[in-house]
Amino acid sequence: MTPVISVHDLTKTYRVGEVDVRALRGVSLDVQPGEFVALTGPSGSGKSTFMHLAGCLDRPTSGAYLLNGRDVSSLGTRDLSRVRNREIGFVFQGFNLLPRTTALEQVELPMLYGPAVAAMERHARAIAALQAVGLGERLDHHPNQLSGGQQQRVAIARALVNKPVLLLADEPTGNLDTRTSIEVMGIFQKLNAEGLTIVLVTHEPDIAEYATRIVAFRDGRVRSDRPVAVRRSADTELRNYELQAAEEEVA
Repeated sequence: MTPVISVHDLTKTYRVGEVDVRALRGVSLDVQPGEFVALTGPSGSGKSTFMHLAGCLDRPTSGAYLLNGRDVSSLGTRDLSRVRNREIGFVFQGFNLLPRTTALEQVELPMLYGPAVAAMERHARAIAALQAVGLGERLDHHPNQLSGGQQQRVAIARALVNKPVLLLADEPTGNLDTRTSIEVMGIFQKLNAEGLTIVLVTHEPDIAEYATRIVAFRDGRVRSDRPVAVRRSADTELRNYELQAAEEEVA
């Protein structure tokens, strides 16, 4: 089976003033179709740099990166943009929603930058994506009319609307409270159960345990790569959270 991500001896060096900063120092790993991988590590460990390279937001200094069997490590700017639009979905900590744009319009945006999609189909696909994340009744709401969790759901719908082979999530729960974080991880687990490959960056050990595999970075290298021994279930965690909240309310 062809890995969705296959990198070999990947390096990235940034020039900062007169100093070379080696953000990645020879990373090799594969992510198979249907995996849910959490990237962990302290700030400066290289996990976010790896995410940027995996998302074709930047090019490596050296090494090979194959996305779905295609070498994308040396593609030009236009080709990388095309790959990002058609094959990769992005979810960020800050939601990145346009303030004067409805939820429906936000989700339609990626379809305006790829191959031509008829307006009716664009509209229908955006509605279906929002319904899939539980926002079918919030189509005409603007970001300031939505909670943080709802805004992140819009961002997830936007990431899914072009049917990517890979979903990249960079600290997607960083701006959310506990309950909403569990709900968002529940959406990711559901998508993964349906076959979507997900790579998530997080500083939070408990969030990493919703994945099936944890890759830990330090000093630009992979320090450990292991399956999750006891995986958290968002459905179970949410029930437990609600039970605890009810007990505290009674007390």
